[in-house]
Amino acid sequence: MSKEISARNNDIEHVVLSVSGMTCTGCETKLNRTLGVISGVKNLKTSLVLSRAEFDIDLNIVTCDYVMKHLERRTEFKCEILTNDGFTLDLVINEDPAMFVNQSFPDGVLDITLVKKDVARVSFDPLIIGSRDLMERHWKGRATLAPGSDDPGLAAGRKHVSYLGYMTILSIALTIPVLVLAWAPLPKREVAYSSASLVLATIVQVVIAGPFYPKALKALLFSRVIEMDLLIVLSTSAAYVFSVVSFGYLAAEKPLPTGQFFETSTLLVTLIMVGRYVAALARQKAVESISMRTLQAETALLVANGDTSKTETVDVRLLQYGDTFKVLPETRIPTDGVVLAGSSEVDESMLTGESLPVEKTAKSSVIAGTLNGPGTLIVRLKRLPGDNTIATIAAMVDQAKLSKPKMQELADKVASYFVPVVVGLTIITFVIWVAVGIAIQHKSGSGAAVQAITYAITVLIVSCPCAVGLAVPMVIVIASGIAAERGVIFKSANAIEIAHQTTHLVLDKTGTLTEGKLSVTAENIISDNQNLSLLLGLIADNKHPVSIAIANHLRNKHIVATPVRDVKSLVGKGVTGLAGDKTLRAGNSRWLDFDSHPAVRAVDAQEHTVFCFSIDGRLAAVFGLKDSLRPDALHVVGLLQQQGISVHIVSGDDNGPVQGVASKLGIPTSHTRSRSTPADKQLYIKRLLEETTETKKPVVVFCGDGTNDSVALAQATIGVHMHEGSDVAQSAADVVLMRPGLTGLVTVREVSKASVRRIKFNFAWAFVYNTFAVLLAAGAFVNARIPPEYAGLGELVSVLPVIAAAVLMRWSKV
Repeated sequence: MSKEISARNNDIEHVVLSVSGMTCTGCETKLNRTLGVISGVKNLKTSLVLSRAEFDIDLNIVTCDYVMKHLERRTEFKCEILTNDGFTLDLVINEDPAMFVNQSFPDGVLDITLVKKDVARVSFDPLIIGSRDLMERHWKGRATLAPGSDDPGLAAGRKHVSYLGYMTILSIALTIPVLVLAWAPLPKREVAYSSASLVLATIVQVVIAGPFYPKALKALLFSRVIEMDLLIVLSTSAAYVFSVVSFGYLAAEKPLPTGQFFETSTLLVTLIMVGRYVAALARQKAVESISMRTLQAETALLVANGDTSKTETVDVRLLQYGDTFKVLPETRIPTDGVVLAGSSEVDESMLTGESLPVEKTAKSSVIAGTLNGPGTLIVRLKRLPGDNTIATIAAMVDQAKLSKPKMQELADKVASYFVPVVVGLTIITFVIWVAVGIAIQHKSGSGAAVQAITYAITVLIVSCPCAVGLAVPMVIVIASGIAAERGVIFKSANAIEIAHQTTHLVLDKTGTLTEGKLSVTAENIISDNQNLSLLLGLIADNKHPVSIAIANHLRNKHIVATPVRDVKSLVGKGVTGLAGDKTLRAGNSRWLDFDSHPAVRAVDAQEHTVFCFSIDGRLAAVFGLKDSLRPDALHVVGLLQQQGISVHIVSGDDNGPVQGVASKLGIPTSHTRSRSTPADKQLYIKRLLEETTETKKPVVVFCGDGTNDSVALAQATIGVHMHEGSDVAQSAADVVLMRPGLTGLVTVREVSKASVRRIKFNFAWAFVYNTFAVLLAAGAFVNARIPPEYAGLGELVSVLPVIAAAVLMRWSKV
């Protein structure tokens, strides 16, 4: 299990566990029930595909160690502690581990725990002490950095796949001699051959199939779950026990007419292991193919003492605040930072989608994982590798992978009934074939029973709920990864499920439909020009696009700001402040009540964004600003309208510029609202959501740049945040568009459409496979049946198409 802890407060810890050994939806149900009954465990999320559980624990009630031991004891899952945050360091201890763990902690070290026999995990505060300082100043010679991995979750998955591979090879090696002894034309030495087969089959049953027994029994006793492992236990045990009994009769020189079929039990176990290994390998490769964390560079060139001619290659985990590093040509940038010297062109397509390299010079920001071009850059670290853009985006993508859409509820419900139904069908099959054997085929009671057992074993093992359990999460994992590669971050699986049903798209104007790069194109200074210094003092630190544009305009006129006190920003309105005994206000004309002022009307008539400045309630200046449409706005809006989506503009801007943009994009006047406050935007979306018809429930998508849009994002069915840059952690939207442009809205819809198609295919395949396989196994087709020894291939045949359907999304037109 991997444990990622970030303190929410002194009593609550956030824990992420990487759980090895989950193979089907029954395992996930068992995981949920086992953790769900522990007092103090809250906000539980699990993922079969990621082999992960995430939850909060109340330390006043329970400890993380207790939770982990309880889970291991009740489920037989294998547990391994890994690191996947930026504020811990795994060290190989070169002395007595107990002494190292119990030492007096250096300042900034929060905790030291043993995770393996000679490996300790150090939790520290990077603002107090850096990882390199810890290694060089405090623990030099006492400990070394443990080998790292690109993604701890992937490393745990690879380890589990390797274990399954070794066990499968061992099972094959033990099974082949049994098959030779059973099927090859050898001289008749039946007791000797049967004795050898008994030994080999017993090893297979104990060593290979043995772990299935405690898992199945504990699931039944503790979690009240009848899972796939129970079917394996029942079927292999039936074949093995019958063969042992038959061998006993042979040894007593009273052989049964049916003989033994040790080859059935051994081949059954081996094919089950082959199926599980191939399915686990396919899942692992699928998850690896869309992992964002693989973009993280493993080393960095650290600049020593400010001398750029002297560098040292260090593990990125040893970078700390205050560091400067060198980025050589054609190498990945190790973490987020600011260029101090040098110039180059950087390929940022993984984040922005821009195919052309971006020029970087002094003071330019660079982003982790992007690829440097021909030049050399000297960069000052801004964010640690474990907390940089790659880590942030990967964490957001993981949110979607861990969340469950409504379709998953249906899959879980079907899967919960699956195994009990199969057990019932097995009993019916056994009874029918005993009756058929005696009444129709005129066999003896023992002969009919043996024949019925072979059919029952086949029914037990050929059916597989794994396809149902993986139908939704496999697609969600791949879809969220593919979308991230295209600059769309789904933070909710529900958004993937319903985005293709969009009926209304509501767009903000400034920064969403337009580029948000406003320029002042008109100004009317009504009072003294000297008052402009008061305006600059009022808006200098405001981050709204309009304030930034006005402030830059005034600075270009060499105006110096006058200090203003008690500055307050009012969402959707403007800014207020005091200078001496004067009350200053700047913002939209509606809030300042200057709508009818001739100077304001003149600017508004030119379809400009109007910005007013007043002193003691008297208009002092009016500015008109222009913004340019995003290059893809017309194409995207037109395409979505062709698909039957009603497009709306709801903006806080003045009526002139809003109507101007709507006219260019072909959006009817009835679908536009100007001078809207955040509450107005929320009300508009709420009214759209209330337009429910008998046949269709509206799905409203709102897209804004995050400025004043949080209420609207929350009100909409799906909130989309138009984001540019690397700091994406603050967005509370369901979807984040990382690239500058509206094309991401089309991607959202296409990914959703492709995902739902594949989920429906997976459900259909699971139904068709299990129906046909059970009928074939039960002998319903008379002249065609599945031999019991080959029934173990069922999991492979049922699961691979589900995984393939998800993985093939990578090559679909999304």
